[in-house]
Amino acid sequence: QVQLVESGGGLVQAGGSLRLSCAASRSIISFNAMGWYRQAPGKQREVVATITSGGRPTYVESVKGRFTISRDNAKNTVYLQMNSLKPEDTAVYYCNGFQGLNAYWGQGTQVTVSS
Repeated sequence: QVQLVESGGGLVQAGGSLRLSCAASRSIISFNAMGWYRQAPGKQREVVATITSGGRPTYVESVKGRFTISRDNAKNTVYLQMNSLKPEDTAVYYCNGFQGLNAYWGQGTQVTVSS
């Protein structure tokens, strides 16, 4: 088992930046991939960005050029740098990790972008 704890969410004006962190309770080296998902009110959860064990990132089209995912295996932490935030980025952001057939989720952190 592993616990994922997100932090860094908050209220920011449009055009601002936030950096989310996801700290794992143990090593993430063996994780196939880790990622960030988000769920806005009344909408389904969607993938925002993922990063493989080799460090290869992928992004949903709506955040390309604005968000950057990274991982620090030494700190067992995954980050999501969010720049040029828009009101439509408002959601609860969840950290996710895949290890073999197991999927782990954090409790989520709220991001609110005001116009």
